[in-house]
Amino acid sequence: MNSPQRFSELPEYAFPRLRTLLGDMAPGDDPIQMTIGDPRHAPPAFVGEVIARHQAGFMSYPPNDGAPELLEACAGWLKRRYGYDADPMRDILVLNGTREGLYNTSMALCPEQKNGQRPAILTPNPFYQVYAVASLSVGADPVYVNATEETGHLPDFASLDPALLDRTAIVYICSPANPQGAVANMAYWRTLLTLAEKHDFKIFADECYAEIYRGKPPTGILEAVRETGADPERAVAFHSLSKRSNLAGLRSGFAVSGPGNIARMKQLRAYAGAPLPLPLQMAAAAVWSDEAHVDENRALYAAKFDAARDILGNAAPIPQAGFFLWLPTPEGMDGEEMTLALWRETGVKVLPGAYLARDTAAGNPGDKYIRVALVAPFDETVRGLTRLRDRLQA
Repeated sequence: MNSPQRFSELPEYAFPRLRTLLGDMAPGDDPIQMTIGDPRHAPPAFVGEVIARHQAGFMSYPPNDGAPELLEACAGWLKRRYGYDADPMRDILVLNGTREGLYNTSMALCPEQKNGQRPAILTPNPFYQVYAVASLSVGADPVYVNATEETGHLPDFASLDPALLDRTAIVYICSPANPQGAVANMAYWRTLLTLAEKHDFKIFADECYAEIYRGKPPTGILEAVRETGADPERAVAFHSLSKRSNLAGLRSGFAVSGPGNIARMKQLRAYAGAPLPLPLQMAAAAVWSDEAHVDENRALYAAKFDAARDILGNAAPIPQAGFFLWLPTPEGMDGEEMTLALWRETGVKVLPGAYLARDTAAGNPGDKYIRVALVAPFDETVRGLTRLRDRLQA
């Protein structure tokens, strides 16, 4: 399979690189953190009460595949959100955060060879690092497909060499995209499902930002599976409470797919998984069943994006979804230079876009961007955006 040396192909993780870049440089003003996508809105108030009611569950080993109450809550949410009928016991696997699923599902479903060759795993570029680590862990070739302004900030998989697609085992796709906030529409999903059927690969749809949007709810891959009659084994969708409900520390997510995929994922998880403690599963079930707090959370983000539009004007393309700004840097500056200038002159900490992407023959698609997280409270976000505008206009 794989050798440890292949992990040397990975660049250093984004945030250690940022610490190295800034070094011991003093901020130009009181620091404002706009780098990490760590939600800071209040989680649902009832979570602690649910955990307390079920605290006796900490005495028992939790069910590996998910408590029935949580599985049914996830299935109910899928029906309400996407009109998708999932059998809670057969089609859904509860995860200890979606990072676990995004990694382990490659371990469970990627073949050792595809058409007699080393398999390829395609990822968007920029990308979430776990996609690449999973690819290397299973001995596949990670292939970074640039997602640029010209492609609508989503990867154009249909333009790839058919020979590459024929040895592709898995395609990772994030919609709404991190960091750009672009959303795959029904036509995009249909095209990707058609490619998957033609070239016999699986689609891993990371939809963790699906509930943070402005305007129309993003179309999900499960809606496309339902509408097109595609084989549900072609797709695995991943969802999480981290962004939807500001519960990153609860580590509650789930995967949904066809029963064959889920059975293989469950088999691996029996050995390599870490099931969520039962009281936390009960809390997660209550959270997946409640929409009021999600509406409130979405409204808080909408207000901050309205402020970004008012403060930054045309300098800030407002994304369809997610909670990041993917800002082009001023002429003559790359993302690292802009990050250094902002920290040194204003105390605003952002992330160079290149740190979220990989160099390719066509260049690094994040090189001329910075990522700005709008996760802080409204007043702090406005202060950061104002300082950012003043530096851009300097």
